[in-house]
Amino acid sequence: MALDPAAQGFLDQMDEAGMPPLNEMTPAEAREAAMAFADLGGEGDPVADQSDRTIPGPAGEIPMRVYTPEGDGPFPALVYFHGGGWVLGDLDGVNAICRTVAARAECVVASVDYRLAPEHKYPAPLDDCFAAAQWVAEQGTELGVDTSRIAVGGDSAGGNLAAAVALRARESGGPELAMQLLVYPVTDLSFGTGSYDENGDGYLLTTDMMKWFWDLYLNDASEGESHLVSPLRADDLSGLPPAVVLTAEYDPLRDEGEAYADRLREAGVAVTHERFDSQIHAFWQMMAVFPAASEAADLAAAELRSAFAQR
Repeated sequence: MALDPAAQGFLDQMDEAGMPPLNEMTPAEAREAAMAFADLGGEGDPVADQSDRTIPGPAGEIPMRVYTPEGDGPFPALVYFHGGGWVLGDLDGVNAICRTVAARAECVVASVDYRLAPEHKYPAPLDDCFAAAQWVAEQGTELGVDTSRIAVGGDSAGGNLAAAVALRARESGGPELAMQLLVYPVTDLSFGTGSYDENGDGYLLTTDMMKWFWDLYLNDASEGESHLVSPLRADDLSGLPPAVVLTAEYDPLRDEGEAYADRLREAGVAVTHERFDSQIHAFWQMMAVFPAASEAADLAAAELRSAFAQR
Protein backbone atom coordinates (compact mmCIF):
# COMPACT_ATOMS: atom_id res chain seq x y z
CA MET A 1 0.00 0.00 0.00
CA ALA A 2 1.02 3.61 -0.39
CA LEU A 3 2.71 5.28 2.55
CA ASP A 4 0.25 6.74 5.06
CA PRO A 5 -0.09 10.52 4.44
CA ALA A 6 0.62 11.06 8.14
CA ALA A 7 3.86 9.11 7.78
CA GLN A 8 4.82 10.95 4.60
CA GLY A 9 4.17 14.30 6.25
CA PHE A 10 6.26 13.31 9.25
CA LEU A 11 9.16 12.17 7.07
CA ASP A 12 8.96 15.39 5.05
CA GLN A 13 9.17 17.44 8.24
CA MET A 14 12.18 15.39 9.35
CA ASP A 15 13.91 16.11 6.04
CA GLU A 16 13.13 19.82 6.32
CA ALA A 17 14.52 19.94 9.86
CA GLY A 18 17.87 18.71 8.54
CA MET A 19 18.75 16.70 11.65
CA PRO A 20 21.70 14.40 10.98
CA PRO A 21 21.12 10.65 11.30
CA LEU A 22 21.34 9.33 14.84
CA ASN A 23 24.21 7.03 13.85
CA GLU A 24 26.31 10.10 13.02
CA MET A 25 25.92 11.43 16.57
CA THR A 26 27.39 10.38 19.87
CA PRO A 27 24.98 8.41 22.09
CA ALA A 28 24.56 11.49 24.30
CA GLU A 29 23.73 13.69 21.31
CA ALA A 30 21.33 11.09 19.94
CA ARG A 31 19.53 10.86 23.28
CA GLU A 32 19.10 14.61 23.39
CA ALA A 33 17.80 14.65 19.81
CA ALA A 34 15.38 11.81 20.55
CA MET A 35 13.84 13.78 23.41
CA ALA A 36 12.12 15.95 20.79
CA PHE A 37 9.94 12.98 19.85
CA ALA A 38 8.46 12.54 23.35
CA ASP A 39 5.76 15.16 22.79
CA LEU A 40 4.58 13.39 19.64
CA GLY A 41 2.75 10.89 21.78
CA GLY A 42 0.28 13.46 22.99
CA GLU A 43 -1.50 13.06 26.30
CA GLY A 44 -2.72 9.50 25.96
CA ASP A 45 -5.92 8.24 27.54
CA PRO A 46 -6.79 9.24 31.12
CA VAL A 47 -5.86 6.88 33.94
CA ALA A 48 -6.71 6.87 37.63
CA ASP A 49 -3.10 7.28 38.71
CA GLN A 50 0.38 7.73 37.27
CA SER A 51 3.37 7.60 39.59
CA ASP A 52 7.14 7.16 39.46
CA ARG A 53 9.03 4.88 41.79
CA THR A 54 12.06 2.62 41.90
CA ILE A 55 12.43 -1.10 42.44
CA PRO A 56 15.50 -3.16 43.35
CA GLY A 57 17.62 -4.27 40.42
CA PRO A 58 20.74 -6.34 39.83
CA ALA A 59 22.97 -3.24 39.83
CA GLY A 60 20.97 -0.75 41.87
CA GLU A 61 17.55 0.82 41.75
CA ILE A 62 15.53 0.60 38.52
CA PRO A 63 13.17 3.53 37.79
CA MET A 64 9.62 2.51 36.94
CA ARG A 65 6.52 4.48 36.00
CA VAL A 66 3.25 2.89 37.05
CA TYR A 67 -0.10 3.57 35.36
CA THR A 68 -3.26 2.44 37.14
CA PRO A 69 -6.59 2.33 35.29
CA GLU A 70 -9.94 3.43 36.59
CA GLY A 71 -11.89 0.85 38.56
CA ASP A 72 -11.37 -1.48 41.45
CA GLY A 73 -8.29 -3.68 41.64
CA PRO A 74 -6.44 -5.85 41.87
CA PHE A 75 -5.64 -5.48 38.17
CA PRO A 76 -3.60 -7.58 35.78
CA ALA A 77 -0.33 -5.98 34.72
CA LEU A 78 1.77 -5.36 31.62
CA VAL A 79 5.48 -4.86 32.29
CA TYR A 80 6.60 -2.63 29.44
CA PHE A 81 10.04 -1.99 27.92
CA HIS A 82 10.54 1.05 25.68
CA GLY A 83 12.34 1.04 22.35
CA GLY A 84 15.36 3.05 21.24
CA GLY A 85 17.91 0.51 20.06
CA TRP A 86 18.98 -0.29 23.64
CA VAL A 87 20.76 3.11 23.49
CA LEU A 88 17.98 5.72 23.46
CA GLY A 89 14.54 6.07 24.96
CA ASP A 90 13.04 6.71 28.34
CA LEU A 91 9.77 6.68 30.24
CA ASP A 92 8.56 9.95 28.72
CA GLY A 93 8.84 8.68 25.16
CA VAL A 94 6.25 5.95 25.76
CA ASN A 95 4.15 7.84 28.31
CA ALA A 96 1.13 8.34 26.07
CA ILE A 97 0.98 4.80 24.71
CA CYS A 98 1.41 3.32 28.18
CA ARG A 99 -1.43 5.47 29.52
CA THR A 100 -3.61 4.43 26.61
CA VAL A 101 -2.93 0.72 26.94
CA ALA A 102 -3.51 0.87 30.71
CA ALA A 103 -6.87 2.55 30.19
CA ARG A 104 -8.07 0.39 27.29
CA ALA A 105 -6.77 -2.95 28.58
CA GLU A 106 -7.91 -2.13 32.13
CA CYS A 107 -4.56 -3.21 33.48
CA VAL A 108 -1.67 -1.69 35.38
CA VAL A 109 1.22 -0.83 33.09
CA ALA A 110 4.66 -0.83 34.72
CA SER A 111 7.04 0.97 32.35
CA VAL A 112 10.69 0.13 33.01
CA ASP A 113 13.60 2.57 32.64
CA TYR A 114 16.29 -0.08 32.17
CA ARG A 115 20.00 0.71 31.87
CA LEU A 116 21.16 1.76 28.40
CA ALA A 117 24.10 0.90 26.19
CA PRO A 118 26.90 1.63 25.52
CA GLU A 119 27.47 2.51 29.17
CA HIS A 120 25.67 -0.72 30.06
CA LYS A 121 26.04 -3.28 27.32
CA TYR A 122 24.36 -6.68 27.00
CA PRO A 123 23.17 -8.30 29.20
CA ALA A 124 22.58 -5.31 31.51
CA PRO A 125 19.38 -4.03 29.81
CA LEU A 126 17.95 -7.55 29.72
CA ASP A 127 18.93 -8.20 33.33
CA ASP A 128 17.03 -5.08 34.42
CA CYS A 129 13.95 -6.03 32.39
CA PHE A 130 13.88 -9.56 33.73
CA ALA A 131 14.34 -8.29 37.28
CA ALA A 132 11.42 -5.90 36.78
CA ALA A 133 9.16 -8.69 35.51
CA GLN A 134 10.16 -10.84 38.48
CA TRP A 135 9.51 -8.01 40.92
CA VAL A 136 6.03 -7.29 39.56
CA ALA A 137 5.21 -11.00 39.68
CA GLU A 138 6.45 -11.28 43.27
CA GLN A 139 5.76 -7.84 44.77
CA GLY A 140 3.08 -6.44 42.47
CA THR A 141 0.47 -6.43 45.19
CA GLU A 142 2.14 -3.16 46.25
CA LEU A 143 0.86 -1.75 42.95
CA GLY A 144 -2.62 -3.20 43.22
CA VAL A 145 -1.69 -6.00 40.82
CA ASP A 146 -3.08 -9.51 40.62
CA THR A 147 0.29 -11.26 40.39
CA SER A 148 -1.21 -14.32 38.72
CA ARG A 149 -1.90 -12.23 35.59
CA ILE A 150 1.33 -10.68 34.29
CA ALA A 151 2.32 -9.92 30.70
CA VAL A 152 5.44 -8.38 29.18
CA GLY A 153 5.69 -6.14 26.17
CA GLY A 154 7.77 -3.61 24.33
CA ASP A 155 8.46 -1.89 21.03
CA SER A 156 11.48 -2.31 18.77
CA ALA A 157 14.48 -3.01 21.04
CA GLY A 158 11.93 -3.17 23.86
CA GLY A 159 10.14 -5.88 21.90
CA ASN A 160 13.45 -7.72 21.68
CA LEU A 161 13.82 -7.45 25.45
CA ALA A 162 10.24 -8.62 26.03
CA ALA A 163 10.81 -11.68 23.84
CA ALA A 164 14.08 -12.40 25.66
CA VAL A 165 12.39 -11.99 29.06
CA ALA A 166 9.76 -14.52 28.00
CA LEU A 167 12.49 -16.95 26.93
CA ARG A 168 14.44 -16.47 30.14
CA ALA A 169 11.28 -16.86 32.24
CA ARG A 170 10.57 -20.19 30.53
CA GLU A 171 14.10 -21.37 31.21
CA SER A 172 14.14 -20.09 34.80
CA GLY A 173 10.82 -21.59 35.81
CA GLY A 174 9.09 -18.24 36.05
CA PRO A 175 7.60 -15.81 36.28
CA GLU A 176 4.67 -17.36 34.47
CA LEU A 177 3.46 -14.91 31.84
CA ALA A 178 0.01 -14.51 30.34
CA MET A 179 1.17 -12.85 27.12
CA GLN A 180 4.04 -11.18 25.28
CA LEU A 181 3.25 -8.03 23.30
CA LEU A 182 5.91 -7.51 20.64
CA VAL A 183 5.62 -4.29 18.65
CA TYR A 184 7.88 -4.32 15.56
CA PRO A 185 10.42 -6.30 17.59
CA VAL A 186 14.10 -6.78 16.82
CA THR A 187 14.49 -10.56 16.67
CA ASP A 188 17.77 -11.24 14.85
CA LEU A 189 21.21 -9.76 14.34
CA SER A 190 20.92 -9.83 10.57
CA PHE A 191 20.40 -7.27 7.84
CA GLY A 192 19.63 -9.55 4.91
CA THR A 193 15.85 -9.61 4.90
CA GLY A 194 13.63 -8.28 2.16
CA SER A 195 12.32 -5.56 4.43
CA TYR A 196 15.86 -4.29 5.02
CA ASP A 197 16.36 -4.19 1.26
CA GLU A 198 13.04 -2.39 0.72
CA ASN A 199 12.94 -0.09 3.75
CA GLY A 200 16.51 0.28 4.97
CA ASP A 201 16.73 3.92 3.93
CA GLY A 202 14.22 6.76 3.83
CA TYR A 203 11.68 5.54 6.40
CA LEU A 204 13.08 6.93 9.70
CA LEU A 205 14.81 3.78 10.94
CA THR A 206 17.67 2.86 8.61
CA THR A 207 20.04 -0.05 8.16
CA ASP A 208 22.96 2.14 9.24
CA MET A 209 21.14 3.11 12.43
CA MET A 210 20.43 -0.52 13.27
CA LYS A 211 24.08 -1.45 12.73
CA TRP A 212 25.04 1.43 15.04
CA PHE A 213 22.58 0.28 17.70
CA TRP A 214 23.79 -3.31 17.54
CA ASP A 215 27.44 -2.23 17.77
CA LEU A 216 26.70 -0.19 20.88
CA TYR A 217 24.57 -2.88 22.54
CA LEU A 218 26.82 -5.91 22.18
CA ASN A 219 30.26 -6.48 23.61
CA ASP A 220 31.04 -8.59 20.55
CA ALA A 221 29.04 -9.53 17.47
CA SER A 222 29.32 -13.21 18.48
CA GLU A 223 26.77 -12.50 21.22
CA GLY A 224 24.22 -12.15 18.44
CA GLU A 225 24.16 -15.93 18.20
CA SER A 226 22.46 -16.15 21.59
CA HIS A 227 18.70 -16.65 21.57
CA LEU A 228 18.49 -14.01 24.32
CA VAL A 229 19.92 -11.50 21.84
CA SER A 230 18.43 -12.93 18.63
CA PRO A 231 15.24 -14.74 19.71
CA LEU A 232 14.67 -15.91 16.14
CA ARG A 233 17.73 -18.16 16.55
CA ALA A 234 16.29 -20.09 19.49
CA ASP A 235 16.28 -23.83 18.84
CA ASP A 236 12.96 -24.31 20.64
CA LEU A 237 10.17 -21.76 21.05
CA SER A 238 7.61 -24.13 22.54
CA GLY A 239 6.11 -23.41 25.93
CA LEU A 240 6.26 -19.65 25.55
CA PRO A 241 3.30 -17.42 26.44
CA PRO A 242 0.82 -16.38 23.74
CA ALA A 243 2.20 -13.61 21.56
CA VAL A 244 0.79 -10.56 19.86
CA VAL A 245 3.16 -9.33 17.16
CA LEU A 246 2.58 -5.99 15.46
CA THR A 247 4.65 -5.01 12.44
CA ALA A 248 4.75 -2.06 10.02
CA GLU A 249 4.89 -2.31 6.23
CA TYR A 250 7.62 0.32 5.71
CA ASP A 251 9.91 -0.90 8.49
CA PRO A 252 13.26 -2.66 8.02
CA LEU A 253 12.34 -4.83 11.03
CA ARG A 254 9.11 -6.05 9.44
CA ASP A 255 10.32 -9.41 8.14
CA GLU A 256 12.19 -10.53 11.25
CA GLY A 257 9.17 -9.73 13.41
CA GLU A 258 6.92 -11.71 11.10
CA ALA A 259 9.42 -14.56 10.94
CA TYR A 260 9.37 -14.72 14.73
CA ALA A 261 5.55 -14.83 14.72
CA ASP A 262 5.74 -17.72 12.25
CA ARG A 263 8.32 -19.61 14.34
CA LEU A 264 6.22 -19.18 17.48
CA ARG A 265 3.13 -20.46 15.68
CA GLU A 266 5.03 -23.46 14.33
CA ALA A 267 6.12 -24.25 17.91
CA GLY A 268 2.51 -24.40 19.06
CA VAL A 269 2.36 -20.94 20.63
CA ALA A 270 -0.88 -19.00 20.13
CA VAL A 271 -0.01 -15.98 17.97
CA THR A 272 -1.93 -12.94 16.80
CA HIS A 273 -0.05 -11.04 14.12
CA GLU A 274 -1.12 -7.79 12.49
CA ARG A 275 0.85 -5.92 9.85
CA PHE A 276 -0.02 -2.24 9.79
CA ASP A 277 0.11 -1.45 6.12
CA SER A 278 1.36 1.99 5.06
CA GLN A 279 3.04 2.57 8.44
CA ILE A 280 6.67 3.23 9.35
CA HIS A 281 8.73 2.21 12.36
CA ALA A 282 7.91 4.13 15.55
CA PHE A 283 4.29 4.88 14.62
CA TRP A 284 3.10 3.04 17.76
CA GLN A 285 4.31 5.57 20.32
CA MET A 286 3.62 8.75 18.33
CA MET A 287 -0.11 8.80 18.90
CA ALA A 288 -0.50 12.52 18.23
CA VAL A 289 0.92 12.08 14.72
CA PHE A 290 -0.23 8.65 13.57
CA PRO A 291 -3.94 7.75 13.81
CA ALA A 292 -2.95 4.11 13.29
CA ALA A 293 -1.34 4.15 16.73
CA SER A 294 -4.77 4.26 18.32
CA GLU A 295 -5.87 1.31 16.18
CA ALA A 296 -2.79 -0.62 17.29
CA ALA A 297 -3.47 0.25 20.93
CA ASP A 298 -7.05 -0.99 20.56
CA LEU A 299 -5.81 -4.31 19.18
CA ALA A 300 -3.15 -4.71 21.87
CA ALA A 301 -5.64 -3.84 24.62
CA ALA A 302 -8.23 -6.32 23.34
CA GLU A 303 -5.63 -9.09 23.19
CA LEU A 304 -4.39 -8.28 26.68
CA ARG A 305 -7.92 -8.35 28.10
CA SER A 306 -8.51 -11.71 26.43
CA ALA A 307 -5.23 -13.20 27.69
CA PHE A 308 -5.82 -11.97 31.23
CA ALA A 309 -9.39 -13.30 31.21
CA GLN A 310 -8.07 -16.79 30.52
CA ARG A 311 -5.89 -16.85 33.62
